[in-house]
Amino acid sequence: MIIYLHGYDSTSPGNHEKVLQLQFIDEDVRFVNYSTLHPKHDMQHLLKEVHKLVQESNDSEPLICGVGLGGFWSERIGFLCGIKQVVFNPNLNPEHNMQGRIDRPEEYEDIATKCVEQFRTKNKGQCLVILSREDEIRDNQATADELAPFYEVVWDETQTHKFKKISHHLQAMKAFKQQA
Repeated sequence: MIIYLHGYDSTSPGNHEKVLQLQFIDEDVRFVNYSTLHPKHDMQHLLKEVHKLVQESNDSEPLICGVGLGGFWSERIGFLCGIKQVVFNPNLNPEHNMQGRIDRPEEYEDIATKCVEQFRTKNKGQCLVILSREDEIRDNQATADELAPFYEVVWDETQTHKFKKISHHLQAMKAFKQQA
């Protein structure tokens, strides 16, 4: 089972395309929608939904993945639910760069301080990070610098921030999912 979390733009047709591409790895792909506007509510909702999906699944190696803001949530929710994560161009600091787009950006900072201390150290090796060199929104070198001590980082030379085509990375994702 693969759980897919959309980015800030939940209605983008690219989300459906990514779900279809993920079905080449695992036919059981679950799309989980969340508001993007209220971080504390989103976290509670995502934890509940992902935990429920993991409990109901027969898959011994479920995977959660997301792009942008979905990558932010995939890393944290995956860690808290004990499943591997794949993140594409994750937004690591929505409390700073989503000002004016969400109602309570400060809640992201609160979530970060309330999360498990040094969670990336405890999550080491459980997340695959795929970053685009052509990301027009984020500085992915800074993202790589922050995440590389904990996770494998793979660079994509052609995709933009929304990462329309993930097909070049499906085999790496499949291997990561199946890796013990």
